Amino acid sequence: MDSPEKITDAIRVARMYYYHNMTTEAIAHELNLSRSSISRLLSYAKIKGLVDIHIIDPYEHPQLLERKIVDEYKIKRAHVVPVSDRLGEAEWLERLAQYSANYLNTLFSSNMILGIAWGTTNTAIARHLLPKITYNSQIVQLNGAGNTETMGIEYASEIIMRFAQNFQAKAHLFPVPAFFDKAATKKALWEEGSIKRLLDLQSRADLLLYSIGAVNAGIPSHVYIGGYLKDSDIRELEEGKIVGDIATVFFREGGDYNGIPLNERASGPNLKLFQTKPGICVVSGLAKVKGLNAALRGKLMTELIVDEPTARKLVENYIPP
Repeated sequence: MDSPEKITDAIRVARMYYYHNMTTEAIAHELNLSRSSISRLLSYAKIKGLVDIHIIDPYEHPQLLERKIVDEYKIKRAHVVPVSDRLGEAEWLERLAQYSANYLNTLFSSNMILGIAWGTTNTAIARHLLPKITYNSQIVQLNGAGNTETMGIEYASEIIMRFAQNFQAKAHLFPVPAFFDKAATKKALWEEGSIKRLLDLQSRADLLLYSIGAVNAGIPSHVYIGGYLKDSDIRELEEGKIVGDIATVFFREGGDYNGIPLNERASGPNLKLFQTKPGICVVSGLAKVKGLNAALRGKLMTELIVDEPTARKLVENYIPP
């Protein structure tokens, strides 16, 4: 059992060594102990967590990570939000959501249309929104949320309404299933006047706000845990080597999304929308790195907001030194 005296001695030695830059020989002389005793006390202090050593790598500084991401993927801007690895992914997401909510206020204003894809990330952003009065602004839902097992429509509409109320904007909900049973049903419904009006509004959006879904994320994407996908759908995604989705529309490792059968039944917009419209993609979590790289390769965003550990993993895995 560790004695209070040993802990006190270890802290004293650690302070002399790390705070005062004294050598082990000088500490041993001052405390009338052997150098080996000093070394053992320093080791003990590390093992017991009395000393916390951080290595600051200048090449991992958020601004350098931002520069590497922008240079590699040729996007307009990358925002790397500083956060400690040790805090865990739930805290990463909260920090990221707070930053994103603040940043959104600098971009969204009167006479604008904001397209939002519902999901775990935008739910977190909605909690951190800062009230801002806008005029003649509109919030439009980008993908349907209905499914046969849960009240997905209520989940999505709550997110959209929070954004609309925050900006005093008009809300446009998209009351259709996230995935249709048959592609023909979707095709027929897309010819209805009320749906055409919403699709047109989506196409005229001035700004898009969305994230990337991943099957095995630390904080799971809602589409994968909310009863939206059948087992056969999951197998189809695995066989098709799908790495992620945006607004329930799936894409492969290279960022391409054509020829994926499930996309024919998805209510989300053609991903060309994200290639041509100003969009902020907010991503948090190491499991999303593969999908993030694919989305960046596919030019599916103009701006990225990402937490520092996830950005570092992206750079380590996909950007040559």
